[in-house]
Amino acid sequence: MNFGLNLTAIRAIYRFEMARTWRTIMQSIISPVISTSLYFIVFGSAIGSRISEVGGISYGAFIVPGLVMLSLLTHSISNASFGIFFPKFNRTIYELLSAPVSHLEIIVSYVGAAATKSIVLGLIILATAGLFVPLHIDHPLWMIFFLLLTAITFSLLGFIIGIWADNFEKLQVVPLLIVTPLTFLGGSFYSIHMLPPFWQKVTLFNPVVYLISGFRWSFYGIADVPVWISLAMTGLFLAAFIATATWMLRTGYKLKN
Repeated sequence: MNFGLNLTAIRAIYRFEMARTWRTIMQSIISPVISTSLYFIVFGSAIGSRISEVGGISYGAFIVPGLVMLSLLTHSISNASFGIFFPKFNRTIYELLSAPVSHLEIIVSYVGAAATKSIVLGLIILATAGLFVPLHIDHPLWMIFFLLLTAITFSLLGFIIGIWADNFEKLQVVPLLIVTPLTFLGGSFYSIHMLPPFWQKVTLFNPVVYLISGFRWSFYGIADVPVWISLAMTGLFLAAFIATATWMLRTGYKLKN
């Protein structure tokens, strides 16, 4: 059952995008793993020596979900934004738009490839984390579900950014100036309950808090916000990004000129 989708077109675009990963394996895989290892060394030794436990979990283990989520968010956006930006930059996007490929099939192809790369990277980082700290996952199926949902959602955001961006500078604006700071301030390296009451309330306006909280719950059964709220917020982002990406392709926003 193919639900009316052109699976041949989806497979062709997907395989082309995945092939780029192996051509840039240093940037796509090795560099993020090294960066994450450095986070463990720096934060684990510098902060871990001062904070032994958070919520009954050793600090080194506590930051694992946050580090995986940090890498997942940034690389989902980067993979998807570059994936759609280069055809636009090279003007080969017109061939794709004139081909018998629907808007949904274009989104599924590019977002699916970007999400796959991010999930593979997230799992590699998770395995790397096991070399530094003892890990256990209380809810493995929920962990996989959060991993998939987050990768797809933020690959969609990257797809939107890639269409919106007119140049390479704009391509980096949202990840560097918005998403990365929100991730660092979203409880990646601490529990928001460690903050003063006023800043706890302010932090709840950070959407990344809900993603990291739900993901951490799947590991240790502890969360800064209820899990159902994390799921609802992630689902809301997913729906909004799907609607936006579809509208962009349907109207030819920054694609037909």
